[in-house]
Amino acid sequence: QVQVVESGGGLVQAGGSLRLSCVASGTIYSINGMGWYRQAPGKQRELVAAITTGGPTSYTDSVKDRFALSRDNAKNTVHLEMNTLKAEDTAVYYCNVQGARTRWGYPARDYWGQGTQVTVSS
Repeated sequence: QVQVVESGGGLVQAGGSLRLSCVASGTIYSINGMGWYRQAPGKQRELVAAITTGGPTSYTDSVKDRFALSRDNAKNTVHLEMNTLKAEDTAVYYCNVQGARTRWGYPARDYWGQGTQVTVSS
């Protein structure tokens, strides 16, 4: 089993910064990718940023040049540096662990954290 725990959300004024962190723990053989999604009230969950092992980092257009994703493969962690925050960034942010295997040859599956609230006041 894999556990996903997020931290770092909170309340910040527009123009400010926050850093979200996510760690995957438990029985982990390999992880294909990690990233962050967000869901604002009344809206669908959307991809914010994600990175796959050996692949590029992808960002949704609205956060490019403001957010930066970093991943530590050895520690199964991913961080999201969020700068120049805007009111429209307000949402619950969810960490996604994509394609995790608990043992070699076992099926890969995705895991989600419980979410962390980010509120940007204008």
